[in-house]
Amino acid sequence: MANMSLTTSLAAQAAFPASAASGAVQILVLRKALQLQQQGALALLNALPQPTPVGDLPLATHGSLGTQVNVMV
Repeated sequence: MANMSLTTSLAAQAAFPASAASGAVQILVLRKALQLQQQGALALLNALPQPTPVGDLPLATHGSLGTQVNVMV
């Protein structure tokens, strides 16, 4: 019985490093995928046209558009 327990224990110990290595590989693949996604998102953001500054726009002083605030209390 002790021999069988020892064999099982050795098999479990042999399988553990393989699963740990597999987990490490999965993390490396995840990091690479996230890096590629980050590069793609950055390229899309850089492709957007830059807004043109128009200076300080004056506030509306007459009419109903932009001069009234609806407040509900």
